[in-house]
Parts: sequence; C-alpha cells; structure tokens
Amino acid sequence: MVLMRNAIGVLLAGGQGERLWPLTRDRAKPAVPFGGVYRIIDLTLSNCLNSDLRRVFVLTQYKALSLNRHVRRGWSSLMGHGDFMEVLPPQMRVSQHWYQGTADAVYQNIYSIGSEQSNYVFILSGDHIYKMNYLKMLEQHVAAGADVTVATLEMDPAEAAGKFGVLETDKNWRITGFEEKPANPRTSGVHAGKCNASMGVYLFNTQLLVPILIEDAENPASSHDFGKDILPRIIDRYRVFAYNFRDENKKETSYWRDVGTIDAYHEANMDLVSVTPVFNLYDASWPLHSWQRQYPPVKTVFADPDRMGVALDSIVAGGSIISGGRVKKSVLGYDVRVNSYSEVEESIIFNHVTIGRHCRIRRAIIDRHVELPEGTVIGHDLEADRARYSVSENGIVVVVRPESLIEEPE
Repeated sequence: MVLMRNAIGVLLAGGQGERLWPLTRDRAKPAVPFGGVYRIIDLTLSNCLNSDLRRVFVLTQYKALSLNRHVRRGWSSLMGHGDFMEVLPPQMRVSQHWYQGTADAVYQNIYSIGSEQSNYVFILSGDHIYKMNYLKMLEQHVAAGADVTVATLEMDPAEAAGKFGVLETDKNWRITGFEEKPANPRTSGVHAGKCNASMGVYLFNTQLLVPILIEDAENPASSHDFGKDILPRIIDRYRVFAYNFRDENKKETSYWRDVGTIDAYHEANMDLVSVTPVFNLYDASWPLHSWQRQYPPVKTVFADPDRMGVALDSIVAGGSIISGGRVKKSVLGYDVRVNSYSEVEESIIFNHVTIGRHCRIRRAIIDRHVELPEGTVIGHDLEADRARYSVSENGIVVVVRPESLIEEPE
C-alpha cells in the first residue's frame, strides 16, 4: 500500500453518453443510476478506495451538477487526512476550449496534476462496470520498469472486432503494436486464440506524462485521445506494457461491461436480480460505496389476495413502498411507490417515481420524478410506445419526465 501513496488518479467523468439518451438528457453518463442505490461512477471510485488510491481528481464537463453533488456528498467523507476525491470542472487554464478528447481533458488539468507530488498517474474512465485492484497494476508497472502500462481484457477476436482498440504484445506483455477498432483483430502473443482489448485504463510515470501531453496538445493533426493518438505514437519510443485484467469479482469469467447503450445498461441491471448474478454486489471483501440519503425502510403492504404488495427477484432501495402492486425481476431506486393492482416486470425504476393503480410496466426504464397515471401500459405494445417514448433496438422503453428549468434532486 505504501507504493500507492506515490500515485494519483485522474478519473474522466465528462462523457455525454449519447448512446444512453434520453437517460443522459439531464445528467452525465457516469451519474446514471445503477443497481438501485449506486451511480455508474461509484464502481470506479470504489475500485480506487479498495485499491488504496486515495488522491483522485474527477474531471467533469457535461451536465455535471448531480455528479458533482454526488461526489462531494458521498466520497469526500471517506477520505483520510491528505487524501481527496476532488471534482475539477473545465477551467480553461491552458486552453480556450471545452475538452477536445481524453488526452486534452488531462492536459487542461496539468497544473492540478503537477501540484500533487506523485511518481505515477492513473488515467481512469468513470463509465464502466468492473472490479479491479489498481495496486496490482502498479506493482507490475514498477517490476517491469515500464514507462506506461495499459490495462487490457482478453477476449475473442470476433467480440472485439470494430468495437475495441486492440494491442499486440510479446511474450513479456510489452506492447509492440496497436490498432483502433480493427475489423480483424490480431491475436495475443501470450494466449493463442485471444486478443488484447484496451480497457481505457492507463498508468503513466508522471515525469513522462507531462511532456507527452504537451507534445500532443501542440500537434494540430491530433484528435487528442489516449487510444487513437498518444498510444500509437509512444509504443516505439518508450517501455509500454499491457496489464492483463485480474478480476476482483471472483467469478469463473471476468466481468467488465461498457453500459453505453440502453440495451447493455438494461441487461447489466437485470443480471443483478438473477438468482446467481455474474456481478456480485454483496462481496464484503470488495465493498461498493456510494452516497445514500437517509430513507425509511422498504415497506410492502396489503395481504389481500387480489392486491398483494410483493417484490419477487428484485432489488428495492430505501423509502420505497409496494402498496398492493406486484414487482418482478426489477430494480427500484429510492422513494418509489407502486400502487394497487399494478404490475412491474423486468424494469428499472429510478428514484422518486410514482406508479399509479392498474398500471402494467414491462421491460422499461422509468426516469426520476416521473408520475405514471392510473391505467398506464408500457412495454406491451411497442408501436404505441414509440409514439410516446423512446424505444431501444431490443425493445426497452425509456420514459423521462418533461424537460424542466428546475434541477430536481436525484
């Protein structure tokens, strides 16, 4: 753990998340709820805390009010003396533009990074679901005498084709080549039949990161992205290694998800309510942290045979009342009310939602502060739903409240 005291983290959390629209209409992608009581960013921040990476800058940009509040309220109190998880909005100290890419986002905060004494800088993404001990990555980085280390996932080439940046390595995991989203990924030099896909997690020696960022910022041909621009340019000039992802989720197969689309997001949440979910929320050895308001306990009422308040194979957060309704295979956030004779199935209900009587909700995502009137039917007639709501490729219906000038709490 002493080694981690020489490292800082820079967490990129300014993503607009266009593929998660309309859930990202009013919030940044890392602020989207996950698993009833968490935000997507909580998974990466929990990794930092559990890895003892306790000096972290969180770079925000797009519609970041709720994200800023969440980090300030929930994470600052977890830090010890001299530690921090600090939100940095765009300051334009070295540029007159919003962040132009992942590398530019870090470059624009180069003064903040330089103000902290550190030998190593982790570049992290705030919009993926996974459990990873960053200390193990740093230990390999130091042992290999690396200048830069890139975290990678082993996967089938067909799965990575056109979706991920793919690295080529020698048998010692030194990176020898990189292709951005190739149609035919080259296979691993270590494990035949697999390829090494970039996770978007980077570890730099601080003394190298600063001049690399300055060089990239001065290159007019660059799109200022770590994967597209910086990584290909430094492979032949420095000692750049891959770190093969070691999962702390403790399952047979490694778990890493980019919940960047409505369908992927819905699928990841539905995994959580299965009998034996792939992603384990309940592992005390790798706890997941978040900021949570104080709510009263969950309550289910009415034992009448025709309107029994029940939640089956579901996650239900505090303050929610199942009042004579039936919830099955669903994730309910805080302060949700499901009224009599209503049915909610395979759905994700965000905070402060009221579902009126005699509603039938199936395979839907209901955003915060939505009030569904009595008799509302969603998810049973997709053609009718498309006329009123947003419907994903796989038929997930997303319901958001009308746009408002008032930023109501999440």
